[in-house]
Amino acid sequence: MSAQREMKEKNHWHKPVTIIITVIGVMAIVALVTVAVLQNRPLSQKYKYGIVMDAGSSHTALYIYAWPAEKDNNTGRVEQTHSCKVKGPGISSYASNPSKAGESLRVCMQEAKQLVPANHHSETPLYLGATAGMRLLNLEDSSASDRVFHAVEGALQKFPFSFQGARILSGQEEGAFGWVTVNYLDDRLKQGLETKGALDLGGASTQISFVSDTFDGSESPDNNVNFRLYGNDYNLYTHSFLCYGKDQALRMTLAQQTLSGPGSILDPCFHRGYTDTKNYSVLYDSPCVSKMKPQNATPTFTHKGGGDFLQCQDVIKRIFNFTHCKYNQCSFNGIFQPFLQGQYGAFSAYYFVMDFLNLTDTSIPLEDVKEKLKRYCATPWSELTQQHGNIKYLAEYCFSGTYIVTLLTEGYNFTSQTYPTIKYIKKIKGSDAGWTLGYMLNLTNMIPAEAPDTPPLPHAGYVSIVTIMAILLFVLFIVSLRPLWPRCSKQPHII
Repeated sequence: MSAQREMKEKNHWHKPVTIIITVIGVMAIVALVTVAVLQNRPLSQKYKYGIVMDAGSSHTALYIYAWPAEKDNNTGRVEQTHSCKVKGPGISSYASNPSKAGESLRVCMQEAKQLVPANHHSETPLYLGATAGMRLLNLEDSSASDRVFHAVEGALQKFPFSFQGARILSGQEEGAFGWVTVNYLDDRLKQGLETKGALDLGGASTQISFVSDTFDGSESPDNNVNFRLYGNDYNLYTHSFLCYGKDQALRMTLAQQTLSGPGSILDPCFHRGYTDTKNYSVLYDSPCVSKMKPQNATPTFTHKGGGDFLQCQDVIKRIFNFTHCKYNQCSFNGIFQPFLQGQYGAFSAYYFVMDFLNLTDTSIPLEDVKEKLKRYCATPWSELTQQHGNIKYLAEYCFSGTYIVTLLTEGYNFTSQTYPTIKYIKKIKGSDAGWTLGYMLNLTNMIPAEAPDTPPLPHAGYVSIVTIMAILLFVLFIVSLRPLWPRCSKQPHII
């Protein structure tokens, strides 16, 4: 009887102990899984901001960028959250009245002040980069350029952001940063994919930038930029042609047609029926054409349209020099250019002009593009104004479209076979294509030279493995307690 009583008491003691140990084990495993989930769950997103102002030749634009704060200088994607086009011309146009250059920026800066959270104002960098318009003004009158920058800086310093200064970008920088923007937004840099070339067309300059397997920089060091991004080396060919933006190119073609100082010209790049009176002093008020100004010309001349695409091409070709090249191969004006390679993104004026002309689809054969331009240029001016009204630049689209095709084919050597490698783009994943994003990425070191370290497992995979291991440990723990399980049911009851 004493043995039975002892066995019974022992079994009664083991049962609560087993329950307690099991409960503690379950609680420990639940705590382990909970901590793993909480520790590794995505945090509520906090952002940092940056502002870049693009002071171009024809206008100024402001861009606001944002990126995840906890991934700063690592893997966080920088995205454009807002853009604002400044009313009025580019800041270089205010050379005679610099204070207005600063005042013109106020409306867009007020928008930025409202859109960037107030607690981030003091830490948000603000950059202003000026391009070909200010490069030309600096060449013509450096004192006037300095006065414009002084006025602009004074206006921007009144806002609560971290102003990093205003400066003129070199043509090489403009081309290289445009290339960075296109490939960054397309995720080609981070993933180490084959990069796209960048074709940028502004009002006063145009840039071409691409990676070529045959270009090592030795033949033309001035056109070479080296980048190391995400652990990959890029040997970039880039060149900027000052005076070959669409506005200055138009001036050069008009200058070619008025060398003798005539009282009127019949311009094949403008529509039949178009007529306007132009001032010689205004036309030649640019370093791109000032040396070509005819002597003893009348104050004005009559500009009439002829509407002929083929003749327009002939006029445009006169502003290029295709005869001189000291290298194995050139684009134009004696500038070295390696063989074209890969795909290209064409943005800025390339996109806006070709979009208006409904020619952004590069699957359309090049010969068909030329035929459509031929028909467009032959459209009478009266018919065009009736169809579109008095929109800005309407009179110039025949010239601009013809200039783009001529620049790409005669200048950069695109052919019927390689023309489809071009894609006309305005935005990539919600961000404007252009140099501004690449400029900010460079100055804020947002693209690391080496590929960032990444965890071996994604968050979901990590939590799944921890949970499975925890359940397995729990099962093993229960099995290990088998010797302590109550055996009352297996013992004979003696009465």
